[in-house]
Amino acid sequence: MQKRPTERQAGIVELVRADGFRTIEQLAERFDVTPQTIRRDVNALCDEGLLRRRHGGVEPALEHENIAYRARKVLNVNDKRKIAALVAREIPNGASLFFSIGTTPELVANALLQHRDLRIFTNNLNVAYVAATNDSFEVTLIGGRLRNRDRDVLGPEVEAFFNSYKVDYGIFGVGGIDPDGSLLDFDEQEVRARSAILKNARKSYLVADHTKFGRNAVVRGGSIRDVSAFFIDCPPPDHIAEMITTAGVALHAPEPDADFPTFFISEED
Repeated sequence: MQKRPTERQAGIVELVRADGFRTIEQLAERFDVTPQTIRRDVNALCDEGLLRRRHGGVEPALEHENIAYRARKVLNVNDKRKIAALVAREIPNGASLFFSIGTTPELVANALLQHRDLRIFTNNLNVAYVAATNDSFEVTLIGGRLRNRDRDVLGPEVEAFFNSYKVDYGIFGVGGIDPDGSLLDFDEQEVRARSAILKNARKSYLVADHTKFGRNAVVRGGSIRDVSAFFIDCPPPDHIAEMITTAGVALHAPEPDADFPTFFISEED
């Protein structure tokens, strides 16, 4: 992506995704700007594949691949920060952790910066960059070919990397969560890396905001029933909550009006 979306553009994407369709006039009124300004925003977002034009307005884009990392970093960022703060409360000093690819794991790394003596293993360059700012952390980053668009490494060497260790916690996100509880991603290699994390972590923590439910990622790998704990920004759908309770999965969601510490995602691009 040539340019990270502005805060208003990120808000437009989130609103359209939530509602399914919005007219230009509705968006202009909602954000208190002119229709011309909204059209410029919409054109930029459509050009980047985040939205799709429809007569009189705009609708969510069809997702054949995940959104570029730069754009995802500002989508639902406050919800992801809530998730990250919840995870940080569960991690003790001196723990060892796997981190997967994705923006929510990166925010978890941010939320852990006040910890001490963590050992971190990851294929996520963004996580490694954040974690390296704490001098007490030991960070191990897999070598290999970088996916420039996502700033991560995937492939057979990544599975071997995670299979070489046994750690206390595995932190990972997903592309989507199906109504039947299946965990979904956009790429087979993403699923294999995530499976290796789950297999080699004593506790597996799934971090996902509410927009992942019903998202159109097509590669299936594992179930929400398989994880140790699920961290989300708000209560999940009732049938999902019942599913994970029956499976013995711990559910972590913020209380209404809960106070969370403020921390910021890395602005380096």
